[in-house]
Amino acid sequence: MTFPKTLIFGAIPAFLLAAGVSGPAQADFNSCVKGFWPAAKRAGVSRETFDKATAGITLDKEVIESANYQPEYKKPVGEYVDRAISPKRLAKGKEKLVEYGPLLKQIEAKYGVDKHIVLAIWGVESNFGDNKGDKGVIQSLMTLACSGTKASFARGQIVSALKILQRGDTTHERMNGSWAGAMGHTQFIPTTYTAYAVDYDGDGRRDIWDTIPDALGSTAAYLKVSNWVPGQTWGYEVKLPKGLNPKRVSEKTYKTLGQWQKMGITRINGQPFPRANDKAQLWAPEGADGPAFLTLNNFRSLLRYNNAKAYALAVGHLADRLAGYGPFVQPWPTGERQLSMDQRMELQRDLIALGHLEGDVDGIIGSGTLEGIRSYQRAKGLPVDGYPTLTILKMVRAEAPPPPPPAPPAQAAPAPPVAPPAAPAAVPQAAPAPQAAPAPQAAPAPQAAPAPQAAPAPQAAPPRAAEGAAPPAN
Repeated sequence: MTFPKTLIFGAIPAFLLAAGVSGPAQADFNSCVKGFWPAAKRAGVSRETFDKATAGITLDKEVIESANYQPEYKKPVGEYVDRAISPKRLAKGKEKLVEYGPLLKQIEAKYGVDKHIVLAIWGVESNFGDNKGDKGVIQSLMTLACSGTKASFARGQIVSALKILQRGDTTHERMNGSWAGAMGHTQFIPTTYTAYAVDYDGDGRRDIWDTIPDALGSTAAYLKVSNWVPGQTWGYEVKLPKGLNPKRVSEKTYKTLGQWQKMGITRINGQPFPRANDKAQLWAPEGADGPAFLTLNNFRSLLRYNNAKAYALAVGHLADRLAGYGPFVQPWPTGERQLSMDQRMELQRDLIALGHLEGDVDGIIGSGTLEGIRSYQRAKGLPVDGYPTLTILKMVRAEAPPPPPPAPPAQAAPAPPVAPPAAPAAVPQAAPAPQAAPAPQAAPAPQAAPAPQAAPAPQAAPPRAAEGAAPPAN
């Protein structure tokens, strides 16, 4: 594997553009790693802890690739939200809501953060603990710092990560996470962990890796200090008046809900805003072609967790769906960077046919599909960003073998020919038989009872209209 120079050239030192990471490149990386020892020592990290944490680590080129492709920033908002709230994730979230209901209720009572929001963050960050990340945190951070890719961020995290090991909150073997060093069930970076993680179960360790109460409690504690307002929602899906171009309204503009309403902006479900004096910002990611939102204070609190609006919207909407409300009313548009469900499924089928993807065709652009696209891009010498565009679809469509034609419907076997009736044999004429008595008339068959009417189907849940997971307090 070689680095996609067109993607990261100029962002990393020249030694990393050499083929492979052995020899001189690895030696330079090792020298860079050793250069962090003085700062670690000043922070109270022992030489034993430092050496054990950095022993055998190598430059991880997958980390650099991932750093240059972050879906919450590069995907269309609609596609990112659809992926975050896939049917499988929603079903699993509802199971977790039952399984951890008492714990979530206690956390909500203690920190004032809606339990559905805490659960949604767990779902978006790690799929409820299934995808906590398998990369060594120290190796990932050292790769970023020593490659020059998000180096400023990584340098600020390395010493904090080493101090976590020094305190014994976890072990080096268990300290795994994402390419960016985000850790545990709800993906705290080291500095956030150091400042805000809590020991919710009271066992003396803040274990966000394997102790779910600590992870969920830490998430709520962090949102609380991020100015979460108890009992209020994150925002509303709204209907724009004709003639209003949302792109001409600055996303930094704050108005009260009452002021927005005077401009003709109303809730998508026609209900009044519960608190007309709440200040909100108008956000229409796709302009007039997709859903529009008025986002409130708690939306900004979610941005403290991950400073991407697509992420905050996904968390807020997943929380609403877990609370029993429906999807957005206004659909997302499609285009070059926004494939429809059918197009996403076709892309997956073609990648499977070309040997770049394994698994089922479901139309959900998850980590497997992203890696399949990156595999195809590497094979073709393209910039490796993993992005499922219409251009990529057309390329793989042209190369993939055509799908087999559908099997014709099974035809019934022809019936055997009917033999002609045999000629009647001649019989002697018998004497006329006596007339038979008329047969008794059969009693009429009893009338069948009318079939019972089917019960009316239950009504679907009303659209949530982006109100937040619980009805906002008045």
